[in-house]
Amino acid sequence: MENRIVYSSKVGGTIRAPASKSALQRAIACAVLAQGKSRIIGDPLCDDAQAALHIAEGLGATVHVSDGAIEIEGSEQFLQEDGTGTTSLEQQEPLMLSCGESGLCMRMFAPVAALLDRPVQMEAEGSLRKRPMAMVESALHAFGADCAAQEGLPPLFVRGPLQPKLATLDAKGSSQLVTGLLISLPVLHGDSELGVENLVSAGYLDLTLEICSQFGVHIDKVSSDGRTARFLIKGNQSYRPASLRVEGDWSGAAFLAVAAAIAGKPEGLRIQGLKNDSLQPDRAIVDVLALAGARVQFDGSDVIVQPGDCLPFEFDATDCPDLFPPLAVLASVAKGISSIQGVHRLSVKESNRALALQDMLANIGIHSKIVDDALQISGGHFSGGRVESHNDHRIAMAAAIAGLAAANPVAIEGAECVAKSWPGFFEDLQSISSAPNLVPELK
Repeated sequence: MENRIVYSSKVGGTIRAPASKSALQRAIACAVLAQGKSRIIGDPLCDDAQAALHIAEGLGATVHVSDGAIEIEGSEQFLQEDGTGTTSLEQQEPLMLSCGESGLCMRMFAPVAALLDRPVQMEAEGSLRKRPMAMVESALHAFGADCAAQEGLPPLFVRGPLQPKLATLDAKGSSQLVTGLLISLPVLHGDSELGVENLVSAGYLDLTLEICSQFGVHIDKVSSDGRTARFLIKGNQSYRPASLRVEGDWSGAAFLAVAAAIAGKPEGLRIQGLKNDSLQPDRAIVDVLALAGARVQFDGSDVIVQPGDCLPFEFDATDCPDLFPPLAVLASVAKGISSIQGVHRLSVKESNRALALQDMLANIGIHSKIVDDALQISGGHFSGGRVESHNDHRIAMAAAIAGLAAANPVAIEGAECVAKSWPGFFEDLQSISSAPNLVPELK
C-alpha cells in the first residue's frame, strides 16, 4: 500500500488535463470493429484504458502503443456478411476477457463480445466483482443473445450473435450498457430500434454517438427528454479506421479546477486540452465553480481558474456523480452549508462513495450528513488528518486537493488507487504546487 502526505500549498501555472478515459475506451471499442489501422492519441494510459486495450487484443485486434499514441488494427473476428463474428468447432471453449476493475469495459464490451457466435467469459477484478450487471443480462436477451451473471454480479457469460430488433430497456441508472449496444448494433444485418428508460448521464450517450461518427458510423437519436431516449440504428454499417486525439477529461480536470478555486495563486491555473463544448457531463464543474464564486474563463482549449469568494452552493449531480468528490472539497472551504443532490448514484462505484466521502470529510474536520438524496456539507475551516482512500481513485484525489487548503497535513492511505484513472496524478499536482508538498509517507 502506498501512502502520501499532502501539505498546504498554492497552485498555479499551466497543466494539461489527462485524456478522457470515457472517450478513450469508446474509441478503442470502435477501433476493434474497424477493418484497418486506427491511430488514437490519448495520454496517460490509465488502468481502465489498459483494460480496454487488453480486451481489444483478446477480441483479435492488434495493439501497439508508443509515445502516447495507440495504433489498433481491427479484429478480423468480426468480418462476416451479416456483421457478426465467425466461429468454428474448435472455438467452442469460452474466450476469456479480463475487464480489470473497469465497469465501463464490462458493460460496453459485453454487447461487442455478443457479436461473436461463440461463448465469451468476462472476468472482473477488485471492486468490479461487486458492481451490478443484471442490466447487461436483460439487454442482451432483448437483442437475441445469451448472457448470464452470477446473482446479478460478475463474471458475465456471453454468447451471441446479437440480432437486429426493436426493444425498450431499463437502463437502471447507468448509460454504460446502452453505449455498448449503440456501438454494436450498427454492424448487424438489419435495422434496430432502441428505447431507453430510467436514463442518467445522457451526455455520455451523446459522446458515444460523436465517437462512432468519427469512425464512420451514424446513429439517429429521435427523441430524448433526459430520462428517456429512443435511437434508430441502421444496420449493415461498417466502422472505418480513424485517426483522432482524445479530448481532455473533465472528470479529472475538475480536481485541478477545484484546487485552483480553493488554493490557487491570484493569477490562477491554466488547464489545457479541454473542450468548452464537450459532451462530457462533468463539464458542469464550470457552472458549479461560478456558483461558488470562483472565476473561470476559456481561452481556446484552455480553461483558466482563479480563486474567488468560496460561497456555499446547491447543485444536482445526478447526471455527473463523478463530480461529488471534488465538489465535496469545494463545499468544505465554503463558509456555510452546501448541498449536492444525487447521492443514490454513489452506492456502486469503486467504493460506497457517499459513505467514503463522509468518512474522508470527518477525518479532516468537516461535518456532513445525508438528507434524503443530498449530501449536505458544513464548510469553513478544516484541520487536516489521516484519510483512507477506500481503494477509490476519486476519494484519494479529493483528499489530495483538500490537503492543499488544510491547516495541517493530510495523509492518504492507499494512494496508489489513482492509477485507475490518472496514474501520474500526484506528480502532476506537484508540478503546479508552490512547494514540495506531495511526498510518500515513510513507513
